[in-house]
Amino acid sequence: MIFVTGGAGFIGANFVHSWLRRHDEPLLVLDALTYAGNLENLSDLRGDARLGFERVDICDGAAVRDLLHRHRPRALVHFAAESHVDRSIDGPGDFIRTNVQGTFELLEAARAYHAGLQGPQAAGFRFLHVSTDEVYGSLGPQDPPFQETTAYAPNSPYAASKAASDHLVRAWHHTYGLPVLTTNCSNNYGPYQFPEKLIPLMIHQALAGKPLPVYGDGSNVRDWLYVEDHCLAIDLVLARGEVGRSYNVGGRNEVRNIDLVRQLCALLDTLRPRADGLGYARQIAFVADRPGHDRRYAIDGSRLQRELGWAPRVDFATGLERTVRWYLEHEAWVGHVLSGSYREASLR
Repeated sequence: MIFVTGGAGFIGANFVHSWLRRHDEPLLVLDALTYAGNLENLSDLRGDARLGFERVDICDGAAVRDLLHRHRPRALVHFAAESHVDRSIDGPGDFIRTNVQGTFELLEAARAYHAGLQGPQAAGFRFLHVSTDEVYGSLGPQDPPFQETTAYAPNSPYAASKAASDHLVRAWHHTYGLPVLTTNCSNNYGPYQFPEKLIPLMIHQALAGKPLPVYGDGSNVRDWLYVEDHCLAIDLVLARGEVGRSYNVGGRNEVRNIDLVRQLCALLDTLRPRADGLGYARQIAFVADRPGHDRRYAIDGSRLQRELGWAPRVDFATGLERTVRWYLEHEAWVGHVLSGSYREASLR
């Protein structure tokens, strides 16, 4: 068995689906079901004996220790995090609590559990920490992509909280010998992403006939990766990654925000045309920039490819169309999130 923290969130839920498509090994999802945790993301797995769920806050170290000793997993994959930059600017305290304190509590629980293991169980245990490229800060137009050796320079409360968690994970390995792995990934997109994030937000706003808000001049660049490719990378790092090592996971796909929004508009023009026959791009509206908005992210994933043989499988055009189609086919899911009724979902 493996544990998956934050398994009802966007990337975590996609990982759960990916894992159960590829493995018979069961997993236990640990999720506090804060606003971004949504059990509807796992509803199609209801009744699958390989999937367990515990509603638990990762800051509750005693509860996590109890679950570890009861279920005795061979690995803990840690997705649980507050992750929205705008929210971190408005309320940084939640990010410090979950991303820093929560990771500390998990590490301490895992350290105590690992200390009680022996032989192959001790040697095989892994703590895989899922992080972000935002810990590295911002790149200039001509700067080389982030490498694992790039100095940390976080610019938002969110990025700073994730950087702190990365440092804790590293320290628990070097000080206590906890067998850890870390992945730092670029922007993900795909099914089940909370509608406050750029791609699902633009789809929803477009269909509702509302403005499509683009920060600043729209020239901020992000490296986009289809979420299934990220999940496959994590699966591979868990299976074959070198203990104590970090791995950058990137899409090799740098796109300006304004170009991404225009691509979304073009897809919607084809898949769900406006009733008046006009293009969705006319709804684009530039708005005041986010404070401290990083200009460019780009990931050098050559270590992951060189050492473990991973590379993205889904090209951006294909992944973006899949994503738009998913949201068009799951408008009820979006509606439940926006109304708040998703908070009432269960797996029973």
